[in-house]
Amino acid sequence: MAKGKSGYIDSGLASVPLHSDSTAEGTKGVDPQKEVKAKSPFSAKELKHFEDLLLDRRREAVEDIDRMKAQLQDAREQSENDTAYSFHMADAGTDAMEREKLYLMVARQQKYVGYLDRALERIENKTYGICKVTGKPIAKERLEAVPHTEISIEAKLKQKK
Repeated sequence: MAKGKSGYIDSGLASVPLHSDSTAEGTKGVDPQKEVKAKSPFSAKELKHFEDLLLDRRREAVEDIDRMKAQLQDAREQSENDTAYSFHMADAGTDAMEREKLYLMVARQQKYVGYLDRALERIENKTYGICKVTGKPIAKERLEAVPHTEISIEAKLKQKK
């Protein structure tokens, strides 16, 4: 999986666009690494806890991607081995739909890995836990639930209005 210069994550199976505003609608063009100058409200020990949490979730997501890619490869090999006489059109349609669903799930997981990577970058830059919309600290409870978030509950509620 590689980040291309074109702003996409490419796994060889699917390309997923990267957006700087992907978790905060209405904040187009805001790059949290450039806009946020505030230092993380968390201690080094707390940042290490969040880093471990993010790394665990990233590892699980990458394992899911690998598993789904293996399923796609198996499905591809199976479709190549079937002949026109042993395969019904409805079965072919179902298999195609299942493959498409797997492609979408891989793309979704790759996007999630991108969010986790950006959160890890914020930890490294010591800007983790600062809302990119309000500039205020994000509640620790929110970060425990959604450790890759870039916005506070306050900003999220404003988005929904």
